[in-house]
Formats: sequence, C-alpha cells, structure tokens
Amino acid sequence: MSFRVCYIISEIDNFANDPKNQGGHNSIGYFKYYCPDNNCDTDVKKVISTFIALVTLFNGINHNEKLESDKIAEYAILWLSYKLNQKTQNGNTKLYDFYTEHINTNSKYNEHITNDFNINKSVIENKIKLMNMNIKDISKFYDAFKKLCEMYTEFDDDNKNCTNCSGKAKEFVEKYKDLNKDYNNTNNSSYNKMLSTLSTDYNNLKNKCKNVQNSKFPLLPEIKTTQISVKSSEQTSAQTSEVASSRSSIGNNLFTVLSVFGAIALFLGIGYKHSLFGFRRKVQKNLRKKLKSLRRKWIISI
Repeated sequence: MSFRVCYIISEIDNFANDPKNQGGHNSIGYFKYYCPDNNCDTDVKKVISTFIALVTLFNGINHNEKLESDKIAEYAILWLSYKLNQKTQNGNTKLYDFYTEHINTNSKYNEHITNDFNINKSVIENKIKLMNMNIKDISKFYDAFKKLCEMYTEFDDDNKNCTNCSGKAKEFVEKYKDLNKDYNNTNNSSYNKMLSTLSTDYNNLKNKCKNVQNSKFPLLPEIKTTQISVKSSEQTSAQTSEVASSRSSIGNNLFTVLSVFGAIALFLGIGYKHSLFGFRRKVQKNLRKKLKSLRRKWIISI
C-alpha cells in the first residue's frame, strides 16, 4: 500500500461526488478525455471513464514505486465495484460479465490500458476473473479499504503520524470484523483473499508504528471460513445414501410381499386346478352311471 494510491483514490472520489469541482485531476476535462468521442452521456460511461483515469494514474506511481500490480489493480476494481453498486441495477451482475460487455469493448480503455504498463488489461481481466463475485459483494470491501487509506494518508514519508493512524485503526478493525462475519466466506474463495489483502496492508502499517509511543493498533481477528459447501455435500451424500437404502429396503420388502402373493396365487391355482379336475372326474363318473342305468332300462323295454 502507498499513501499516493490513497491520495489518488481520495481525489477521484472528490470528483465523483462533486463533478463541478475544478482543479488538477478533478477537472471535468480530464475525465472527458477518457470518454469515447469525449462524450460520457450515461452514468455507466462516466464510471468507466473515471476507472480508466484511475488505472492510468496508478500506473504513473507504480512505475516509480514498483508497487504490486496485482494488488493495485484489486484496489481499482474495489473502487469500480463500489461506484457501480450505487446504481442498483448493477448490484447482482457478475463483475466479469459487466467488464466483458462494457469495459473491454470501450475504445478508450483499449487505447490507454496497454501492455506497456504494469497494470494492463491482462492483469485487470485476470483479477476480475479470479474475484468471480457480484458487484454488490465486492463493493462491501470499499468502506474498509477507504478507512485503511485514511490511515496511510496520515502515514507517509514526511509525516509518520502513528498516533492518528492508531485512532482510525479501531474503525477499520470494526469494519473488518463485519466483513469477516460474512457467511459466504469459504477457504480459498475470492472473499477470503480480499480479506487477506486488507489484513496484510493493515499489519504492515501496524509494524511500522510498533515502536512509536501512544500508537495502539488493535489485533485483527483470524479470518473465519465456513464449510457450508462441504457439510451440504456430506448431508446430500448421506441423504442420497439413506434414500437409496430406503428404496432398497422397500424394494426388498416389496419383492418379499410379491413373492408371498405369487406363492399364494400359485398354490391357489394348483389347488383350483386339482379341485376342478376332481370335480370333472366325479361328474363324468356320475354321468356314466346314469347312461348305464338308461341303457338297462332301454334293453328291458325292448
């Protein structure tokens, strides 16, 4: 983290909150330069043009300070997500889908964010892919990031004001705790990695102030992770096993019942056949007796 990164973020936010504000990087003309045809006629185009300007400014300090391109790109993406989330229709959109449709097709983006810079299209696109989150979820981190930036602004090469930093550290830790409670945070998730980025920058600043009197930096809680997906998988597997076992048991019982009924039907059938056969023999025997008796009568009569 660098106080220059935080200074640029602050200046960008000042312009975004008050576009009429003039001077330096806050001038309207500066940001219109990154609008296709110098015309940002929608809120989305305005946010994208400001994002391009932000990355361009980050590349300027990155060249001099050799900052981590991946981490700086992540901070730029946090800002982008936060601004897009202020437009409610964007909140549930996957950031990568938005990037593909609106940013990667922007002529000014392709013109200014080139491979000549450390923070280039490839770095940004890979970072967004890895995040794999909705705009709304990513934007949750911005308040904590801004509070961390306020601390770094108090601590620069010329003004190492650790006392003021430690005062704001309490606010940062509270925001961090809220993020850490999120139930969607699982091991190796994008959410987990973003928490890790914030905690690393906080602890780096804390270490720089550890020998300064009256500077108190609260400890960050360990990153909590849930095992929802694993437990769900186990439960699903167990339920599937139970269902299969139940079906097997029902099948076996049904087979037994059918076997019993089959056996009964078979015995009844055989019994019926035998009884019917016996009945026929008895009828035939009686019939023969009657025929013999009639013959005798006929002979006697003749």
